[in-house]
Parts: sequence; structure tokens; C-alpha cells
Amino acid sequence: MRKLLLLTGLFASAIALGQGSPDYAGGLKVNINEDGSKYFRIISWAQVWAQYNGDKPLDANGNEQSEIDFSVRRARVLLYSQISPKFLIVTHFGLNSLNADGLSPTGTGEKSQLFMHDAYVQYNLGKTNKHSIGGGLHYWNGISRLNNSSTLNILTLDNFRQGWATLGLADQFARPVGVFAKGSFGKFQYRVSINDALTNNLSASAVPAADGPATYTGRRLLGSKKAGKTFAGYFEYNFLDQESMFLPYKVGTYLGDKKVFNIGAGFFAHPNGSVVADATGNLSGENVSIFAVDAFYDAPLGSGSAITAYAMYQNSNYGKDFVLGTTYETGSILYGHVGYVIPSAKPTKFQPYVSFANRQIDAIDDNATQFGIGGNVFLKGHHSKLSLEYQNLKYGEADAVGTVTLQAMIYL
Repeated sequence: MRKLLLLTGLFASAIALGQGSPDYAGGLKVNINEDGSKYFRIISWAQVWAQYNGDKPLDANGNEQSEIDFSVRRARVLLYSQISPKFLIVTHFGLNSLNADGLSPTGTGEKSQLFMHDAYVQYNLGKTNKHSIGGGLHYWNGISRLNNSSTLNILTLDNFRQGWATLGLADQFARPVGVFAKGSFGKFQYRVSINDALTNNLSASAVPAADGPATYTGRRLLGSKKAGKTFAGYFEYNFLDQESMFLPYKVGTYLGDKKVFNIGAGFFAHPNGSVVADATGNLSGENVSIFAVDAFYDAPLGSGSAITAYAMYQNSNYGKDFVLGTTYETGSILYGHVGYVIPSAKPTKFQPYVSFANRQIDAIDDNATQFGIGGNVFLKGHHSKLSLEYQNLKYGEADAVGTVTLQAMIYL
């Protein structure tokens, strides 16, 4: 506990020296013409973690591992530009989860983690620009709000990992290469896409065993004609305030700045995305299908307080008894979280929260349960935030694992 308190003090000092500014509410905008209709905008953010886990197993050499680890959870730069209300270019690059094991001696080579997250073009249709089409490396995903989550304003310390249900399996870090359409009819919003599936995914070295579980290897083992395309969509109705669809990233908490109540439903389909082998080793494809329904509520409660609540049910079929680590599995998920902004006369805001997930896993005929409790300290809204969370994961019959994580985030 003394180590944890020391870390908290160090992170609080560091973030106080680099507070975000309201002047950067939409990033740094550079106008190209006098009226500002042609411009480009730059947004930058970084999230740094200190993580405590007292139950780590021995490493590969039989040595004890450190209980405290540091990492750069995210470091990103987002650039988007318009030369006309009809056209938009979005470029987004950065790195994720950089730690001592991922560093390289000179910052080059296969250990380097800097890569492109988004690179797409968009064309707005009609006189009102309420409907758009586009293509490239994009984040207009299906399934749920979580699978379209922004990392700038998540309520919990990080997004619920199983919510990014195709990350690394069918796409590059939740971004596929393909074409999309998005828009709104009144308070009804939609996003749909057709994409190429990832070939070298997290199951790149997997081979299905005879009469064994499925592996997510359809494009690699069956070919791109039979298993090369994925299809996704997400649809929601905004009962109260209308949320922006200018960029694909869904807000996690508005801190009471808007009054939002949405219900949504979405899907992801990958024909022959997974592969199984019969008793003689003959391969056949299995369709991957994921769908979800969810609800999101965010509203001020008066006197500076606010509530944020989210609930989701997701059914995931990655193929027969599919399991990959403790992250992906064929089965179902029930997830929810609730946060509350405590009234305060000072600019600093405090937001405690809780989260809970229950996953039913076909392959082990058992469940995984995950509980989290934590809080955010907003020094300058989302621009300067300090978060502390305890999370406990119980996976099947394995012992529960508890982790304490401290995060400092600055967003300009």
C-alpha cells in the first residue's frame, strides 16, 4: 500500500504540471482560408499506467516478477482536415501498451509499436450532409457502443476488452480496411461497413486439431474468396440529445454536459471466418457471427452532479468451442457500468464508478466474472485526468486475479 500511495503522489504531481486547457476543446485548429471552412485539426493524447499485481506467476526462467510495472497505455495523434464540407480526411497514428518487454534498443525493428490506427476518406452526400460514404482503414464498426468506443473519455479506466470483439482477429486494432456508410434519419443513426478480413491475425500460427475447437483462420486456410470479407453494422436511436457522428468514436461519459439516452443494436458477420477439422483432418469453414444490444444514459442531476450508465448483452459465435486466451470465446456476455460525478464548487471533479461483467463460455462450460471499482479525478475535464481502479477477474475454475492500476492522462 505504501508503494501505491507513493505512485499516486508522483502521478498527481506529473499531471498537475501538464494540465489540459479549455482552449483545446476540439484540438488545435489551423484555418486554411479566412472563414475557417477549410482547415485541419490536430488532437494529441497520452495515457500512462502504473500497475500493481501481487499474484504474478514466475517468468519463463523461474524468476519472480516485479509487482509494479509501468507502461505507456496509449500515445496518439489524430489529424483530420476538410477542404470542403463535402470531403473529410482522417489520419490517426500512435502506439499502445509500450512497456519494458516491448522496448527495443534503438526504437526500431519488429519491437517498434508505432502504427496507423485510422486512415480514411469520407464523402458527404446531399445538401444536408446527414449521410456519408467512405473507405480506408476506419473505425465505423458494428456490434455495440463499446466496439466504437473513444479512448479519450472512457468512464472506466479502460474499455471493457471483450467489447472490442474483433480486435486482432478480423482487423488491425479494431480497424478494418474497407468501405462504410453512416448517417442519420432524425434521431435514428446508423453505420454499416464491408471490409477485408485480417490474414495475419492473433491466430496466425494456429491449426485446427482433428475434431477439436475452431480456430480463427478462415482467410489464411480457406482463401480470401471464401473467407475474405466481413460485414458489420450498428444502429441506435437517440431519445434525448443527439450525439455527433462527425467522427466514429463514441463518448464514454459526458460528465453531465449533455442529456443522452440511447438504445442500440449491432452485428458482425464473417462467413467462414473460423475453421474446424474433422476426424481425418479435412478442413471446413464456420461462420463467425456476433450481435449485441445496449443502452447508454448520461445526464446532469443538478448542483453539478451527473450520472453515466451503460448496459450491454453480447452473443459471440467464433465457431465451435473457440477460446483465445482469456479474451475471446464463443458464448455470451452481460456487461454494465455506472458512474456518478460528485457535486463540487471547485473546477476539480470526482467520479467514482463500478463495473461488472459475466461471460458464459461454451468451451469450458463455465463462466468468467469481472468486477471493477474505481474513480476519476478530472483536473480540467477530460483534458487532464487521473484514474485509479481495482479489478478482479475470476476465469472458470482458475483463482481470481486482482489488479490495481493508476492512470495519468492528458489530452490536448
